[in-house]
Amino acid sequence: MKHVSILVPHEAVLGTIADPRYLFTTVNDFLTAAGQPALFNIQMVGLTKEVKLNGGIFSVHADQLTTEVKKTDLIIIPALGSDLKVSLELNKDFIPWIIEQHKKGAEVASLCIGAFLLASTGLLNGKECSSHWKTANEFREMFPDVTLVDGRVITEEKGLYSSGGANSYWNLLLYIVEKYTSREIAIMAAKLFALEIDRKSQSPFIMFNGQKKHEDEPIKRAQEFIETNLTEHLSVDDLAVKFAIGRRHFDRRFKKATNNTPAEYIQRVRIEAAKKMLEISKKNVNEVMYEVGYNDTKSFRTVFKKITGLSPIDYRNKYNNEAVVA
Repeated sequence: MKHVSILVPHEAVLGTIADPRYLFTTVNDFLTAAGQPALFNIQMVGLTKEVKLNGGIFSVHADQLTTEVKKTDLIIIPALGSDLKVSLELNKDFIPWIIEQHKKGAEVASLCIGAFLLASTGLLNGKECSSHWKTANEFREMFPDVTLVDGRVITEEKGLYSSGGANSYWNLLLYIVEKYTSREIAIMAAKLFALEIDRKSQSPFIMFNGQKKHEDEPIKRAQEFIETNLTEHLSVDDLAVKFAIGRRHFDRRFKKATNNTPAEYIQRVRIEAAKKMLEISKKNVNEVMYEVGYNDTKSFRTVFKKITGLSPIDYRNKYNNEAVVA
C-alpha cells in the first residue's frame, strides 16, 4: 500500500488539499470495485492538528502531525496563499520533514504555487520545475538555482514532481495515478472528473507581463519603449543606441533584469498584443499581424505557435466566440 501524505499548510488553497484526497479515494473505490485491494493510504499531515484557512472560514483537521509520520511514499504539497513570503515563513517547519522523507525514498509533488515550498527545500536546485505563470518572475527571483519551465504542465525529475498553474494540478494527479496504477484507471478517473488527460502545455493560458521589478532604469525605459511602439521596426542594435548602451552590454543587462533577451521581449510583447486582439476583435489574422508589427505571415504564425502552443486561427477559435476565421 502506498502511503500518501497530503500536507495541510497554513494559508493553503483549500481545493488543492481536498481534490487530491478525493481523487486518490476515488481510485481506491475503482480498485475495490474491480476486486482488487485499495492502493492508497491517504492522510492529511500538518504542523498542527487544526489549520484554519481563508481567514478562518474553513478549517482542516490533520490526521497526523509531521512529527508522527516516520515514513511516507508520496507527499503532496498544495498551493499556497498569494502572499508567498508570508506563506513560506508560516510553513517553514515543513521543510526539514520534506527533506528527511525524500531522503528515505518519498516522492514529492507540488501543486501550482506549492512549488515555492518545494523549491525552499533546495531539492529542486539544478532541476526543472513548473508553477503558475503569474508568479514566474517572483519564482525566478527567489530560486535562481531552479530552472522554471512555466509553459509546462508537468515536470518529473528524480522523484520530484511539479504542476502548472491553477487547475493544471489535476493533470499531475492523473499522471501520478497512472504511474502508480494503470492507464485504464487514469482514464476512468479522467472521465469521472471530466478532465482532459495528457495535457502537456499551459502556454495558451499564459498572459505575458514583462518583469519590471528591477532597479535598472534604462532597461525599464527600453521595455516601456518596446511596449508603446509595437508597429515600429524594433532592432536590438537601435534600442542599444537609443539608450546609449553598448550592444553586448545591453543584451546582458536586459536579460539579467527581465529574464528575456531583448529580441525575446519584443516577440512576447507583440504576441501578447496579438492574443488580445484575436480574443476580442473581429479583425482577421493578417490585420492583427500587421497591427503588432509583423509583415511576414509565416514568421508571425511560427512565433505565435511557439509562444502559445496554438496557431493564430486556433487561438482565435478557442477564445473569440464571434471569430471570423481568416
